[in-house]
Amino acid sequence: MLPEPVAPGQWTATMFADAEYFALNVADGVTFPADSGERLVTLVPPQVRIGRASSAKGTTPEIDLADSDPGASHNHALLTLNIDGVWLVTDLGSTNGTYINDDEQPLTAGQSRALKDGDQVHVGIWTTLTMHAP
Repeated sequence: MLPEPVAPGQWTATMFADAEYFALNVADGVTFPADSGERLVTLVPPQVRIGRASSAKGTTPEIDLADSDPGASHNHALLTLNIDGVWLVTDLGSTNGTYINDDEQPLTAGQSRALKDGDQVHVGIWTTLTMHAP
């Protein structure tokens, strides 16, 4: 039996600076933020872009990490709701990769992966998004 599709627009993600993920990706001259807190993001279909806004590059991602993670690419990753009601994450050819949960290898450019409740998407050098199904 197939799982029942998730109603569009009801998924959320908790976004935070993840010290454990940062420890795996330490970059010279970059200091982990002392007080970044958490942010709850509603995933609005059909897609949510993750990256850093730049007027020069013409990027305006829905999840803008320009002021919070210097390791995120301008066009880092894309969350897309498929016709079955499943959110997918796709790496957009990012410099530092897009990792899922504890995978040791990042998604390759253009590779997509289905997400489920509780999955963690790691981007940049310290940003983690924990997915929450309705």
